[in-house]
Amino acid sequence: MPSRRSARPPRVDDKTKETKARIGLALAGGGPLGAIYEIGALCAIEEAVEGLDFTACDSYIGVSAGGFVAAGLINGLTPHQLCAAFIENSLEPPDSFDPTVLLHPAWDEYLARLRKLPRLVGGAIWQTAVQGRSLLGAFERLGRALPTGLLSGDALAAQLHKQFSLPGRSDDFRALKHRLVLVATDLDSGESIPFGMPGFDHVPISRAVQASAALPGLFPPVEIGGRHYVDGALKKTIHASVLLEEGLDLLICLNPLVPYESNPLAAGSGFAKRARIPRLVDGGLPVVLSQTLRSLIHSRLELGMKGYARSHPDTDILLFEPDHRDAELFLANTFSYAQRRHLAEHAYQTTRAKLLERAPELGETLAGHGLRLRTAMLLDNERRLLPPELPGAGRTARALVRLDRALSSLEARYLPQPA
Repeated sequence: MPSRRSARPPRVDDKTKETKARIGLALAGGGPLGAIYEIGALCAIEEAVEGLDFTACDSYIGVSAGGFVAAGLINGLTPHQLCAAFIENSLEPPDSFDPTVLLHPAWDEYLARLRKLPRLVGGAIWQTAVQGRSLLGAFERLGRALPTGLLSGDALAAQLHKQFSLPGRSDDFRALKHRLVLVATDLDSGESIPFGMPGFDHVPISRAVQASAALPGLFPPVEIGGRHYVDGALKKTIHASVLLEEGLDLLICLNPLVPYESNPLAAGSGFAKRARIPRLVDGGLPVVLSQTLRSLIHSRLELGMKGYARSHPDTDILLFEPDHRDAELFLANTFSYAQRRHLAEHAYQTTRAKLLERAPELGETLAGHGLRLRTAMLLDNERRLLPPELPGAGRTARALVRLDRALSSLEARYLPQPA
């Protein structure tokens, strides 16, 4: 049987007429923290890999927060522009993006449930007092008055719709030059729904991002065409098989959430010495639940990656994720502006360190697809994603900082670099 690579004609660059590898990008979820990690890591990877442009991949798939990032990339926002928009909030509207937009209460959901309360209370009293049913049944009936989510995702969808409606961008899957898939879960059937694929590409991209990121309990299910959708990570972590079926040569995967490895006796430097919870049980219920969720998500990812290697042996798959000993990401407050900057810089620097550590393996793999790892850039210890904050800096100073970062990005992408 022909390999998946040979089953399709090679892609030819429109400008150079050279054959180019088909490259896909798969981004897992992880809430605001996941988006911050992925943006910082993408900046590091794109800078370090000559010939790689994350706004020009052949196909993208995103789940939850990964869908938010993927939708921005395919609409031409570079990783550094996403950093300016989401991390620093330094771009002009509508591209500026304040993460507090995710904290709007779900007032419509509250009111809808409140309107049902009198009838539910009456029914519960009737069942208990007249029909002699148990109090447990009455409480179960009253549970229908509880909101299905605390926060509204409508503001997120509205913000993205404004951004994607600008000239040169699109909020319509069908108008994109490359494939974008945003995965959500059908609440009533439990099926994974690939918005962007034929039959599911009529939904606005902004609405699909909202559905894919609707974490049950936090955000209400999103109604689309009479069906209700929730977070796409309920069944799988990354859903990479959707892209692999298209015959990719190289698939780059990012997963922000990993279980934390607490080992206070571990030798070495870096995150191992900065562990702030020697025993996770000492962190209480939030830490225990976080570790449980991360362990479940990551175990599915490990199984999926092994399956992809067997089912698609002709595709090189590169996975990037945080170090399991990284306390900075595990104990993060993602709604603090200072923390967002710190975490993005942290993701950027730790990804650079990982790239350098894996340089022999990565260099060989990337070379097979016409890409080159800039090891000299990775050895530059002075390189930063974000400049140090300037207390009291005015608009001119901030503009100069952004200009300096833009010039550095252009230099990394277009000027020859030593190996």
